[in-house]
Order: sequence, then C-alpha cells, then structure tokens
Amino acid sequence: MAESIKEKRGLHSEEAIAERERKQFVKMTKTPISRLIIGLGIPTTLSMMVTSLYNLADTYFVSSVSEAATAAVNNLLALMSIIQAIGFTYGMGSGSIVSKLLGKRDREGADRVASSSFFIAAVSGVLIAVFGLMFLTPLLRLLGSIEEEVFLCSQKYGYFILLAAPIMCMSFVMNNVLRAEGKAVLSMIGLIVGAVINVVLDPILIFGAGMGVTGAAVATFVSQILSFLVLLTMFLSGRTVVRLRFRAISLRLTVYGDVIATGFPSFCRQILASLCTVFLSRAAYTHGGQAAQAALGVVQKMFMLAFSISLGVGQGYQPVLGYNYNAKRFDRVRSAYLFTLTFSTLVMIGFAVICAIIAPNIMAAFSLSEAATEMGTLTLRLQCICMPLLPTNFMAGLTYQVVGNKAIASLLSISRQGLFYIPAVLILPNLMGIFGVECCQAVSDLFAFVFSIPFTFAFFRTLRKEEKRLEDSCIYGVDVVYKENI
Repeated sequence: MAESIKEKRGLHSEEAIAERERKQFVKMTKTPISRLIIGLGIPTTLSMMVTSLYNLADTYFVSSVSEAATAAVNNLLALMSIIQAIGFTYGMGSGSIVSKLLGKRDREGADRVASSSFFIAAVSGVLIAVFGLMFLTPLLRLLGSIEEEVFLCSQKYGYFILLAAPIMCMSFVMNNVLRAEGKAVLSMIGLIVGAVINVVLDPILIFGAGMGVTGAAVATFVSQILSFLVLLTMFLSGRTVVRLRFRAISLRLTVYGDVIATGFPSFCRQILASLCTVFLSRAAYTHGGQAAQAALGVVQKMFMLAFSISLGVGQGYQPVLGYNYNAKRFDRVRSAYLFTLTFSTLVMIGFAVICAIIAPNIMAAFSLSEAATEMGTLTLRLQCICMPLLPTNFMAGLTYQVVGNKAIASLLSISRQGLFYIPAVLILPNLMGIFGVECCQAVSDLFAFVFSIPFTFAFFRTLRKEEKRLEDSCIYGVDVVYKENI
C-alpha cells in the first residue's frame, strides 16, 4: 500500500512530469516523419472511425423499429453537430495551442490552457442542455422533424442527447489534448470503450427491454459517460504530460479568447455541418418524402465515416506540425504535410472504391423501403467519386489553424459547407429535383478541393521564407531549441 502511494506520487512529481515532457519532445521532433504520423494517425483514425461506426450502429438498430425512427435519429444529427461544434471549438483550440506550447517547452502554459478549456467546455455543455431542453419542441421542428411520428421519436432521442451535452463537450477537450501531446493511443482507448458499450447496449435496450428509440438514446448517454470517465482517468493517473488541475484554471479572459479564436474554424465547420443537415433533411422531405429523409440520413452517416478517416489521419499530423513548426524544423513540417496528404488521399481512394462497389448492400442493411434503398445507393456512389478530394481541403484548413493563421483557417473551414454545400442544396434540388439532392455533396466537395489548392501552395511558399529567415539568422531549430531547454 505504502509503495503504491509512493509510486503514484512519483508519477505526479515535477521531475517525473518534466522527464515525460522531455522524452515526448524528442519523440515528436526526432522520430522519422512517416513512422511518427502513421503511429499517431492510426489510433486517431481508428478512434474517429469507431465514433462514426457507433453512430451508424444507432441508425442500424433503430431502422428495425420504423422508418420514422430512422428519420428522427438522422434529423438529430444536426443537434449532435451543434454540441460537437462547441466541443470541437474548445478541443481543437486547446489542442492546437497545447501542441505549440509543448513545442516551446512551456508545460505550465499547456496545463493552464487545457484546464481552462475543460472548465469552459463543462459550463457551455450545461448551458446547451438547459436551453435545449427548455425549447426542445421548436428545436426539433426546426431540425426537420415535421411529421408527428418522426417528431415523437426525435423527442425521446433528443432528451438524452441534450443531457449528455456537458459530458460530450468535456470529452472533446480531453481527446484533443491527448492527441496534441502525442498520446493518440490513450485517446483511442477512451473512444473505443464508449463505442463498444454503445453497440452492446443498443440491441439490449431497443429490443430486449422493449424501449425502442429511447433505448438507443439511453445507450448513447451511458456510453458517453463511461468514455468520459476513462479519459479523465488518463489525466488523473499521471500518464499524461499535460495535467488538468483546478488551480490551473485561468481567470484571464485572454486565455479563453485565444482558445476560442484558434478553435473557431472547427466551430464554423461543425455549425455549418448542422445547417447542412437541416437543409438536406428539408430538401429530401420536399422532393422525396420520409423515405428520402431516411435514405439521405444513412448516406450522411456513411459519409461521416469517410470524413472521419481523413480527419483521423489529419489529427495524427496536427501535433507533429505543432511541435516541429514551433521548434523551427520546417523541413519536417514540409515532409509531414506531403506525407500526410499522400497517405490520406490513397486511403480515401481505397475506401471510396470499396464503398461504391458495395453501396447497394450497405443501404439494404438498414431495413429501408425499396425506393429509399435506390436513392441511397445512387447518392452514396456519387459521393464516392469526390471522396479522395477531401484530404486536400481539410489538410489546408488544419495547417493554417495550427500555425496560428486564424483568418485563412476560418475561410477554409467554411468553404466546403458554407461557400459550396449550402448553395448547392438550396439551388440544385430546385433545378433537378431529387437528383439535385443526391449530388449536392459531391458537387460541393469538388469545388472545395479546387478552392483549397492556392492556399496549399501559399503555405509552402511561407515555409521557404521561414527557412530563409532562419538561415539568415544562423539558427538551426530543434538542436538549438532542445539544448537550450534541456
């Protein structure tokens, strides 16, 4: 007993934490780029895929209840996106800043940013839950639950999603801080535990307990709590470089402003995703009824699975970029960018080909009507055409976000959905009917890809200028930084 207490104190001692931080710095700035990004990207990608898969699992099991229940769960994707928008704002904002601070060897600053973000995420989550439950009926109508049967199912599901909002927001912060310090495996464990619990509980509560769509909501609620507890344990058990401490919570508004400004591109991306879901749901209902709503909702979740792969690889790249950019290892930044873009594009090509081939089988698995299955199959195949283009846009936005160019990062984050998707979903269905609804995602992804290319080249020009400035000042980045700070 005494030895275990002593051992625990040792894990939390300043010397032990400083040593972990030193080793992590060396790992992030010395390990070969390909091995480092794959090592960080695979667990992050698996985490994102698992999250998307258990969203699909909800839809799969609920689809056996009724088509109205399927439409309801799909409509609430917009509500999930709103919660994720808040969580990602604090999560990606704090993660980007933490990786930069660790690259500068400022561990105290990293603790302050992480602890403050965790606190404000909890407060924001409580506010979402309170106001969401107060105005639940108009909120659900706004999100597309128009038919009474769909609305009743949405009401049951939405109640528990809102209750879980504070937990979800805090979990986003912990996930991103873990990834930012290069502990992607620990982040993956937390997400996988939640996903497995969700998938196990779904059939038990939906069918075994006869709870229907309420059972799916309860399963999601319980899984979010357990995932949160696992992630929190990672920080409390001394396995991390960054610490969540009450006394590290900042009273300075500038800390919160910096986190929000850095995470604002993620906020834009998620809020626009929520708006896109609402517009798509309404367009699908207008041109194809409840069957189109159900079909397009399933396709959206399959597309989220594809996007999660791109996002996962990108988030494996994020801490590598943060550490090395601030350690002035611009050669490693360039290599990391090119390797990640090439690797994620090849992965997306493979996923798109497989998905296009088995599209009818995927849609048939969700107990949809024949008309809904046909609409979903065509929509999914159209989206597969442009799936390999996703990484280019996402990589450009993430890069500018991490290096601190908030204006360009925000512009790139809103381009795909705000500049292209929303106009497409408002214009194309009126011109081409249901086919316009089916192809709007593919059209927007094509335009977003073209839009991001000039910004990609501009970043490489900036790197060349930074390298030239570094050479002129006779400083050689990591070796100097490391020796000065050891």
